[in-house]
Amino acid sequence: MGSVSNAFHREPWNKGKIVGQKAPYKLKDIWALRVRLQLENRVRELALFNLGIDSKLRGCDLVSIKVRDICHGDQVATRAVVMQHKTQRPVQFEITQATREAVQKWIKQAGLKSEDFVFPSRIHDSPHLGTRQYARILEGWVEELGLDPADYGTHSMRRTKATLIYRRTKNLRAVQLLLGHSKLESTVRYLGIEVDDALEISEQTEI
Repeated sequence: MGSVSNAFHREPWNKGKIVGQKAPYKLKDIWALRVRLQLENRVRELALFNLGIDSKLRGCDLVSIKVRDICHGDQVATRAVVMQHKTQRPVQFEITQATREAVQKWIKQAGLKSEDFVFPSRIHDSPHLGTRQYARILEGWVEELGLDPADYGTHSMRRTKATLIYRRTKNLRAVQLLLGHSKLESTVRYLGIEVDDALEISEQTEI
């Protein structure tokens, strides 16, 4: 019986993987990828990347955005509100000009209507891009940038703008609202603030 049970034994999904906080993207990486996607005319990917950074949404919320969620008529809005699947709480985000232009171009190219998903799936049995497909696209970006895929994941997208805003303003409450966290402690943990601040202080006091 031992050999039979061993045959059906599954290894844990995280065996050999680094599990924990995923790193946010650095500004230089953001611009390097944007330039690459623009030059190679990868319209869908540029829209996905820009909207992912701006919205700070979890992957499941990002892939299920509909055109009507982010557009007023035939124009991409400067702000949008999306209901989060995990918490069932609405979260608002700003859509920057670069993102509006990228998304507008993609919507036009794909011929999307108001009720359509912004990122429809290319697989017939799925109405929109799946979170696994999204993760694979993101892994491709990480590899193109020459970064370690073990350090980055879909949450890197969610953390990037939040981390940049916190570093510039030190305003935890603002970041909490932007991420849609109900507790401030969640935001502190999410940003890894104690670790970041300690490193910042140590860098400033190097001899």
